[in-house]
Amino acid sequence: MELTKFRVYFAGICSLIVTAGVARFSYSLLIPIMQDGSGLTELGSGWLATLNFMGYMLGVFIAASMHNLQHKYLLHRLYLVLGVLSTAGMVLTTDMFIWSILRFIAGTCASGGFIIASGLILTWLVQNNHRAELGIHFAGAGLSIIITSLLVEFMLTISANWQQQWLALAVLAAIVAIPAWLWMPRPLITSQKTNIAKDTPPSQLFKSLMMLAYFCAGYGYAVSSTFIVDIVEGTEGLQGQGGLVFLLIGLAATPAVLVWDRIARNIGYIKALLAAYLLQVIGIILPVINDSLPAIIISALLFGGTFIACVSLVLTMSGKFYPSNPAKFMGKMTLAYGGAQIIAPVTTGYIAEAYNSYDVGLYLSAIVVIIGVLFLLGLLKLECSSDKRKNMNTAPNLLID
Repeated sequence: MELTKFRVYFAGICSLIVTAGVARFSYSLLIPIMQDGSGLTELGSGWLATLNFMGYMLGVFIAASMHNLQHKYLLHRLYLVLGVLSTAGMVLTTDMFIWSILRFIAGTCASGGFIIASGLILTWLVQNNHRAELGIHFAGAGLSIIITSLLVEFMLTISANWQQQWLALAVLAAIVAIPAWLWMPRPLITSQKTNIAKDTPPSQLFKSLMMLAYFCAGYGYAVSSTFIVDIVEGTEGLQGQGGLVFLLIGLAATPAVLVWDRIARNIGYIKALLAAYLLQVIGIILPVINDSLPAIIISALLFGGTFIACVSLVLTMSGKFYPSNPAKFMGKMTLAYGGAQIIAPVTTGYIAEAYNSYDVGLYLSAIVVIIGVLFLLGLLKLECSSDKRKNMNTAPNLLID
């Protein structure tokens, strides 16, 4: 089957709907439903989210240590299958231990869409002389939030319980997995190496600062993405608006990656990341300052418009540093991002139970992202001095390209 740019991007979007939208994001929508119907607690919610993120970390480790692109291609297919099965398995029990295993497996599958699929797509784009950007691919993350939000809301209108919700999500994943399975580009064994630019890795200091900054972004993302629906549902006067807020996050995230790609081309990747971080801080802290519906909507739009952009920008940088094997830098950066996601949900869950509120957890999340801004300022200074010293000959010019 001949692959086109449309089919490749569509496969990537479908992969993200299965491995990210269903296997990860949908859990946030179902937290209040499961708390009402299955007795899940705030702390239990945090632990399940943490285990999901731990599974994601395992998936990243596997992807980073696997150098054979053919094996990664097959692993992506396995993750599509496991993403469907781990979602369907949630309906079979209320045992916390089994839920933990299933959420861990689902988290591992998420690396298939974010890391493996993005690497396969980026490699295909480079080999076929297309612009090495992942904005369209990562629009799938926003679309996955929209689709799962609409599905959950529809199921609520027919009085579906939490088990029926998980089953509906599994059916959705099974259907969407088909184009992801068929059109994900299989890597060529004899690639046209002459068409691939030479790797130009950044300095070790640049990598270290970038990993620290990305860790901070991961913390902010994990707190808001996990608990935003429960926060809204627990706010006086906003009950029943959690699904709407999550839908707005998806609506903001879908075009955001394309917008931020253009911004990065105009002002540079580091400056674009700085702007995204600062807007994300406002989105995180706004529900604490003002819990009215308009403020919550603005918060959702700011968060949705920035969280996936941070991921897309950093992973696109990977393709610029390592065009021959983008997953090399992707894996290292995502380990930092994923590490924060392990810590953040359970920490926030403990804080929420201790203070009977998410406010302190949101303050802490905002502070961590602000620290990330400081690391990015260090990167900006490093990049500027490097450009002057090397006259832009030995490293990608992330401030201009």
